Amino acid sequence: MSLSLDKAFGILPASIKLQDRRTELLASNLANADTPNYKSRDFNFRGTLAALEGMGKGFELVRTQPNHLPLNQSSIADPDMLYRIPAQPALDGNTVDPQLERAAFAENAMHYQSTLEFLNRRVSGIRAALRKE
Repeated sequence: MSLSLDKAFGILPASIKLQDRRTELLASNLANADTPNYKSRDFNFRGTLAALEGMGKGFELVRTQPNHLPLNQSSIADPDMLYRIPAQPALDGNTVDPQLERAAFAENAMHYQSTLEFLNRRVSGIRAALRKE
């Protein structure tokens, strides 16, 4: 009987990588809160994760002509980045709202920690199953 770690861990490793990428992005936004003309960026975490989860399902599209438009598929390393629209635009062109960024950072950190806990429990369950022989 073979053990597939991809099936055993499910979407958790991809989720951790995306949350890590989002942490870097939010930290960059906070670090540039006073930089003139800095544009705050983020990505749709749920949409990107759902797109990654569904990548293995469905039909694979093939470009039959070189002038066809390329597919815009999200990846963990480079999700579709979006600009935040500020509630109150700053005079210097900066769109970072420090309170919003801190709240998003704290929420992302909480989700990251819980995903690590889920993955840790899954690994512990696999270890326990392998020890029982």
